[in-house]
Amino acid sequence: MKDLRNISVIGLGLLGGSISLAARQRLPGAIVVGYSHRSATRKKARDLAIATEIANTVSAAVTDADLIILATPIFTFADYFTQIRSLAQPGCIVTDVGSTKVLPHQWAEQRLGDQVRYVGSHPVAGSEQRGVEFARDDLLAQARCILTTTKQTSRKATRTLRDFWTALGCFVETMAPEEHDRVYADVSHLPHLIAAALVNASDRKDMKFAGKGFLDSTRIASGDATIWTDVLLTNTDNLTNGIDRMLAELAKLRQAVEDQDKDGIETLLTGARRKRAALVKYMLQKKELLS
Repeated sequence: MKDLRNISVIGLGLLGGSISLAARQRLPGAIVVGYSHRSATRKKARDLAIATEIANTVSAAVTDADLIILATPIFTFADYFTQIRSLAQPGCIVTDVGSTKVLPHQWAEQRLGDQVRYVGSHPVAGSEQRGVEFARDDLLAQARCILTTTKQTSRKATRTLRDFWTALGCFVETMAPEEHDRVYADVSHLPHLIAAALVNASDRKDMKFAGKGFLDSTRIASGDATIWTDVLLTNTDNLTNGIDRMLAELAKLRQAVEDQDKDGIETLLTGARRKRAALVKYMLQKKELLS
């Protein structure tokens, strides 16, 4: 951590802005430089004191950085990696906060070169809100952060990033990028699709009568469509497998309802209830469920 004197955050939306704020608060000896390609966002970030300073160009943001964090849509990473290769100082650590990891690792290997060290990061934190004005310095507190590594990944860089995310309040775990994408297809990407499908399948006039259950079930459908499109298109095989499993479960429920099979319906619902109860108990024990 003593080597992280200058931290660069590229992308100042909710997550990038929150990382900048948390780093400023929890790493008082470090300079945090933020950058957004939108001038309006840079102005908001300056007004809100999101970072120690806000750079107007990628070059100004990353040239002196010890750590560069990409908090932009996933399909922008490849181009940023190309720019960083010619701008970053030797030994700089590069990471990203994207929700998929196989393709970012491939792009990093192809484009970053040997002078910088790449490790994937996925802080599992956020909300349906977007924009730097919603950034919070406690967004990462008690959140899980997954580091993704391969055989080529620098162990020293991995340790440094583990310390960094821990300092920001995260519980850190390490996975291979392939395992990460498989797991998060099921527990993150598929739920987003299901929430969107439920909203799209509902009549707009009927939804006005919805209660809290409908709103809770569909909250994540309010997420940024641009960001989520990138996520879904970078994890297609895992996601289509998940959709097939979900359709199979819905088919079981549909058949039980059509057959008026009371015992069958209760068995399926009870199984789901018990699995979710076990999950809630586990997360409470890990202090990862705050409300």
